[in-house]
Amino acid sequence: MSLKVLFVCTANLDRSPKAEEMTNEIDGVEAKSAGIRASLGGGGRVVDGDLVEWADEILVMEEKHREYLVENFSEAGGKIKVLGIPDKYCKQDQELEELLKEKLSTLR
Repeated sequence: MSLKVLFVCTANLDRSPKAEEMTNEIDGVEAKSAGIRASLGGGGRVVDGDLVEWADEILVMEEKHREYLVENFSEAGGKIKVLGIPDKYCKQDQELEELLKEKLSTLR
């Protein structure tokens, strides 16, 4: 059985999709990603109860994402960890990839 990890950021455009992509390369880990709201330009997935229920762990980028999940999904509380990655990166940023490698090393 694989570990199921949900990554959450604001609009599911850069940080959480990159984390999902990188994590799905780790054996024994299945990842999905979502945002706490829809992006202005469309695209991205919005977090819902099914995703929260699916996940064994929920890794959020910022404290505001944890607060949103706790307020809207009572079952999320014990699953959440805040990664502390600010909303200043594009999906292709090398610095974002390095930060994620460091933060995700505990999943291996």
